[in-house]
Amino acid sequence: MTDSPSHDSQQLTFIAHVADLDEKEVLSLVAQRIAQGHDPLAIIEDCQEGLRQVGERYERQEYYLSGLIMAGEIFREVMEIVQPIIQEKFTGKETGTILLGTVKGDIHDIGKNNLSMLLTCYGFSVHDLGVDVPPSEFLLQAMQVRPNIIGLSGLLTSSYDAMKETIDLFRMTGDAELRAIPIIIGGNQLNEQVCRYVGADYWLNDAMSGVRLCQKLLHPEQE
Repeated sequence: MTDSPSHDSQQLTFIAHVADLDEKEVLSLVAQRIAQGHDPLAIIEDCQEGLRQVGERYERQEYYLSGLIMAGEIFREVMEIVQPIIQEKFTGKETGTILLGTVKGDIHDIGKNNLSMLLTCYGFSVHDLGVDVPPSEFLLQAMQVRPNIIGLSGLLTSSYDAMKETIDLFRMTGDAELRAIPIIIGGNQLNEQVCRYVGADYWLNDAMSGVRLCQKLLHPEQE
């Protein structure tokens, strides 16, 4: 059972190996957990917790930039293993279209790319505009793509004003359909106060929460 003490212990061990950048042990445990029938979502979430701890060690100067790069590589390898399982699980399920991008003045894309990859795994059609995307480009692409959800990513505190400018542009448009599209903001430093300031509908700090939120918004009947 997934809630057994042994499973909890296995999760903690897995997270610790990710945080320690122990690539061989991480991949071995991924294979083991899949063989035991663990939810691939849980594996991804545990991996992200390990990555969060890597980030904390970097901030404490226990790791250098090479450690962050290694952590990203481990996550990529884990995703390569679990992605086919996730795609098989969700094949044929109708999902929605997500317009995604990092706002003007910010070139950080790791979180955005992780979300884009996970959304694609779960059958969403993702239109990723990249980084340093001006408000007018978000609006132009939304007019063409007609997404179900818009995601604005930003890591820098200076990106909040760009998020607000982008959202204001959508709220003021004469197109009622575009005004009604839910807008999610994502980034490590975000909170409810920032969400209210920029005028977004939702906020999140990690990619897996983003997937679950999109699923909830588009398929509330599955809750």
